Amino acid sequence: MTRSSLRPDAVLIQAVIAGALSFAHLHDLAEAAGQSGWKAWAYPVSVDLLLVAAWRRLRNARRDRSAWTWFVIALGASLGANVATAGLLDLHQVPAWLRILVAGWPALAFLGGTLLVHSPATPAPAPVEPETEQPAMAEVAVDRADEPAPAPAPELVPAPEPEPVKPAVPAPVVPAALLDHARKLTEAHRASTGSPMSADVLAARLGLPEEMTRAITDQLQLA
Repeated sequence: MTRSSLRPDAVLIQAVIAGALSFAHLHDLAEAAGQSGWKAWAYPVSVDLLLVAAWRRLRNARRDRSAWTWFVIALGASLGANVATAGLLDLHQVPAWLRILVAGWPALAFLGGTLLVHSPATPAPAPVEPETEQPAMAEVAVDRADEPAPAPAPELVPAPEPEPVKPAVPAPVVPAALLDHARKLTEAHRASTGSPMSADVLAARLGLPEEMTRAITDQLQLA
């Protein structure tokens, strides 16, 4: 045990002195009111216990009216005994009302102690925290949301009508004698000029329709 823990506390010493004096005054008053022996010593204990119970209840709930009430009653009993034994009251001739008050004190102290111990404590109100201003958020109207306008439907261009397909004209049949005659003309032209006969020159020499001339030149493979 260190030396600092054994150092006397002035407040603690003062409390012990005050408690001892108050205890003795309560004992003297109870004994003067007709309570002798151990009963006179029980009165100071009853007053101090009620005072401690009320004080402990006030530590948990300072706004408890019941705790304040019994604290004031116990404190008044202790102070009243101190004042009464200071010479203001003749302890040899105690008035009847004081005898009645001292006799009824045990029941009153028991009632107060029971209510203080078994009654639920009223919790202290929680401190109200200041509301912090939050930045206002922009309200977005769901039903007013700007939706993109639908794209205009492309104009339908009518498809061009297909051109009528001309029926294929069958190639004319070239007689064999005409084909031999045209071949002789081309060979004679090659022999005399040294170059092949063109299709235009052959058409002019034969004097045939265009379809017949084309059929002959295709078979002779003329340019």
